Parts: sequence; C-alpha cells; structure tokens
Amino acid sequence: MTDTESARLIELDTGESIWESFFTVFPLVIVGTREADGSDDLAPKHLAMPMSWKNHFGFVCTPRHNTYQNIRRDRQFAVTYMRPSQTVLASLAATPRCDDGSKPIVEALPTFAAKSVDAVLVQDGYLFLECELEQIVDGLGDNSLIIGRIVAARVAEDAMRASDRDDEDLVFESPLLAYLYPGRFTEITNSNKLPFPAGFKR
Repeated sequence: MTDTESARLIELDTGESIWESFFTVFPLVIVGTREADGSDDLAPKHLAMPMSWKNHFGFVCTPRHNTYQNIRRDRQFAVTYMRPSQTVLASLAATPRCDDGSKPIVEALPTFAAKSVDAVLVQDGYLFLECELEQIVDGLGDNSLIIGRIVAARVAEDAMRASDRDDEDLVFESPLLAYLYPGRFTEITNSNKLPFPAGFKR
C-alpha cells in the first residue's frame, strides 16, 4: 500500500466500540422464547447467523435480557426471519419493558406456535427456525453468543429456491430485509451471481 492509499484510511479507536463508525449489513430476526410466567417473549436481533453447515444457528445477546435468561433456563428458542414489510413489527418488538417487567406489545404481534419447541414465531416471515440450546459462550464483553441446534425449519413457498426458478427472480419477487447497523434498513431486490473460481468448494 502506498502512502497515498494509506492516507485515505482512518484509524479507529479499538478501546471503544468501532461499529457505530460505519455501516455493516445484517439480517433482522425475531427470537421467541417463553417467560418464566408462561407468557411469550419476542426480541429483535441482528447479530445472528448460521454457526455451521450442519444446521446450527447463533445470535449475540446480553445476559441482562430476558431472552438470554429464558434460553438458559428452558434450553430452546425460535427464530423468525422478517420480511421488509415487517420492519415496523420488528422495531415494535424492541419496545422496552414496563416497570412491572411486562411487555404488552408482544401480545399485539401476530404469532403462531412453534411445533418442536415451546415458543412462538411471527406470522408472515419467510424463514422459521426452531432450536434447542447447544451452548452459550459468555464473556464477549457485556455480551454472550447463544448457539442452538436447529430441530425444525420451515420456509415460505415464495422464498424457497427451486431448480426451475432463477435465483435472481426469486430475490426480486421475494425481497429480503437487511438491517444496516446502526439504525437503518433496506430492501434487497437486486442480486448478482458471485463469480466463484473454478474448482471452488465450501
């Protein structure tokens, strides 16, 4: 790298969180768990992704949140991948709890019961995962990584890849919701095939 190229880079202070200094792309999912009193809990998460090629899913959460406490206790959770049309619903799920610890907005969200775990999923999403807890990695600063094994999964018909349907058309017709941290979102409708090198294997 030349001196001219390096002058274009801005050094970030890693003594503080760097993630608010630029935009990065994430999914936006809703994690469903069961509260100790039997009520539903729904919480939006964006630090979320597959944890392996063998049906493991993980997300970052803080031990201060009920989501973490519920999963540690019950060892299960459900995940809904939201559509762009559900951005407001996902945002509402982040509403703070009342002084008594309740979260009335959850009761207003359209949900349905998971099949294999004791939790709910949000209606009209495009991908639904049901997970049993595999492990929790604590000590990531104030956060923890929760990893589950997917025991049931369903995808909406209009979001399912098929040999007789072009992937580009699929993304255009069933757009994806992307969360641009911090604080923005976008709808993905256009995509291009990645030019993998010959002989590439995952």
